[in-house]
Amino acid sequence: MLVNFVPKTEISAKQNLQWLFILRNLMIGGESLLLLISIDILKIPLYQEAIWLTIIAIAAVNLYTWMRLKTDIPVTEIEMCSQLTLDVLAITALLYLTGGATNPFTWIFLLPLILTAIILPHSYTWYMVILTITLYTALIPYHANITSLEPHLMTMQDDMMGHDIHTMQQQDTAFLNFHMLGMWFGFVCSAILVAFFAVELSNTIKLGERTLAKAREKSLQDEQLIALGTLAASAAHDMGTPLGTMAILTHDLKDDRYPVSPQELCEKMGIMQEQIDRCKKALSVMSASAGESRAEAGHIKPFNIYLDDVITQWRSLQSTVKVNFKISPLAPLEESILAELTLTHALINILNNAASATPIAKGIDLSILPCTEPHFIAIQIRDHGKGFPIEMLQTLGKRPVNSQQQGLGVGLFLTYSTITRLGGSITIKNEPSGGACVDIILPLLVHA
Repeated sequence: MLVNFVPKTEISAKQNLQWLFILRNLMIGGESLLLLISIDILKIPLYQEAIWLTIIAIAAVNLYTWMRLKTDIPVTEIEMCSQLTLDVLAITALLYLTGGATNPFTWIFLLPLILTAIILPHSYTWYMVILTITLYTALIPYHANITSLEPHLMTMQDDMMGHDIHTMQQQDTAFLNFHMLGMWFGFVCSAILVAFFAVELSNTIKLGERTLAKAREKSLQDEQLIALGTLAASAAHDMGTPLGTMAILTHDLKDDRYPVSPQELCEKMGIMQEQIDRCKKALSVMSASAGESRAEAGHIKPFNIYLDDVITQWRSLQSTVKVNFKISPLAPLEESILAELTLTHALINILNNAASATPIAKGIDLSILPCTEPHFIAIQIRDHGKGFPIEMLQTLGKRPVNSQQQGLGVGLFLTYSTITRLGGSITIKNEPSGGACVDIILPLLVHA
């Protein structure tokens, strides 16, 4: 069953275009109503044919927008900006025919500007600012004259020529009343639009906060699961050797044809007791660390001291493995690191895997190197085994894989997740001369 998936950004862009279609319908209806009121009720002489042609042109653009919304073609930023630009040009034409900058409805220039600031990147907003300011400025000297709506300036020449001053004053009063009515209507529309967009924006912010809170909660849960899984994988690896030793001892005791001496039996039971203690210790470490957060599970240490602790802890389990150390003099060993328990087990897990894959005579290579970026350090662990299969390298760290015959490779997957969660990175590759190489980059703490 195939499911058509539409990216969220495309859905949002189409919703924005739909909102623009609705607002343009409201603008067409409002303009038509105001035109009818001005002509039939207020008896204002206007350029009716030109204004109606402009409204019809806006309606034609909106008809195209309605047909455009029926298609599955993604809406781009350029298309949205072009639509808003057409609205600005239509508003300019209407204002030009109705008195230019003297028209009290010049506030409508703010509407496409607000929409641009909300739904498009900042660069488009500044483009719209320049466009609206330029057209508004041009409407001051250039516009169609409407004599009944323009105030009269009384001069001495008008008085000497016997002009009807009372009539002029009445016309000026009518203009003032019309202008005040227009300003009031503009304020009402602006208040409604601002309140509407403020409520919608507030709802969007609250929805985003709820989504972010859920994402943070899920991240904390995932972090705890990864930490517990890493500890479990390390504990399973630590118990592998003791359990194997106990299996050999019990097999020997079972297959002995002759009774063993009390001294030999005591020695074997002592070995089994030591192995049981190692298993109990591994389980107790995992149990004590389960569910701890990063801040609780770790503490700050200089990197060189932390590295010594990791090697010492690993040596207690793999005392016979040869290690070839290489420490660069440029490595920032004195800087501090968050010595987290899961990170320690992740590094021990990689060392164990390298020790299991390499011959005892050759051992493993452990290198400490500097990074090109400040406050980071690189750890390189290389074995001299057979390396990883090519098809396995593509999935390492993304999901559990069969990395070894006796395991499912869960430890390697959790190790990758742990290092990535702490802000580091891990890369696994095969060396041309043989063996696998693991490159680990860990963040160091920056002291204020």
